[in-house]
Amino acid sequence: MAQVEATTHRDIAAKPDDVFDALADYQDIHRKILPEQFTAYEVREGGDGEGTVVHLKLQATSKRVRECLLDVTEPDETTLVETDRNSTLVTTWTIVPGQEEGSSRVTVRTVWQGAGGIGGIFERIFAPRALAGIYDTILANLATEMEK
Repeated sequence: MAQVEATTHRDIAAKPDDVFDALADYQDIHRKILPEQFTAYEVREGGDGEGTVVHLKLQATSKRVRECLLDVTEPDETTLVETDRNSTLVTTWTIVPGQEEGSSRVTVRTVWQGAGGIGGIFERIFAPRALAGIYDTILANLATEMEK
């Protein structure tokens, strides 16, 4: 089994602290920016950053639905990490100052241990692109939310 990774980023016209606070708001804003591939969203503990536990289902393809129970940590003031209790899936959100004053660069990186065999080959080829597309939508929704 090889590690599989999907990464994407976007510049947002909002201050990094404001973007971080919005992403850490799992009770309201984080829920609003998720596209249709995420269902059964439920905050089970917390709701604001560190210590939050979120249950959701991610339907990355028409045949593949992953049930996730995410533990949220904040290793530093620029990073949110979502670690799935049900798998090896780890999603890291990093928010740093953008090139324009008052802007942010948001990077989302998801890694997991892929399947072995022929299925794993297809997963390593197609899954990163599909997941990056889903996260591009989330980042576009976040930009719309922050740039109101």
